[in-house]
Amino acid sequence: MNKVQLIGRLTKDPQLHTTQNGYAVATFTLAVDRRFGKKDETQGGSTDFIPIVAWRKLAEIVGANLVKGRRVGIAGRMQVRTYAAADGTLRYMTEVVADEVEFLDKKQDAAQTFAGGLPLDAPVVADEDVPF
Repeated sequence: MNKVQLIGRLTKDPQLHTTQNGYAVATFTLAVDRRFGKKDETQGGSTDFIPIVAWRKLAEIVGANLVKGRRVGIAGRMQVRTYAAADGTLRYMTEVVADEVEFLDKKQDAAQTFAGGLPLDAPVVADEDVPF
């Protein structure tokens, strides 16, 4: 079974282009925060940057609607492909091929968000004020 589900934010605007066969393809990178299992551990700023590929009509929708900072949910499959680099060495690329993309915020919400994932106008709350 090869099934991947991710929620994260785009690190930059998607790159949309057409293949030699005439298929639309969109590529982008998703920043996904890691979570730890124990309550007393903190996140520590660990983020994975995962390459995503969307094809055909989904690629066109992604290219037309997604921008840097936009929060999305992705469902798809993991793929590992190989290619020859300019120096002749064999390289491996691991990426997620998206079957579904769900927009989790509005365009204007993404524009008002900074890289830390919090809205610019979010109130600052001290740790001792958090009830959990």
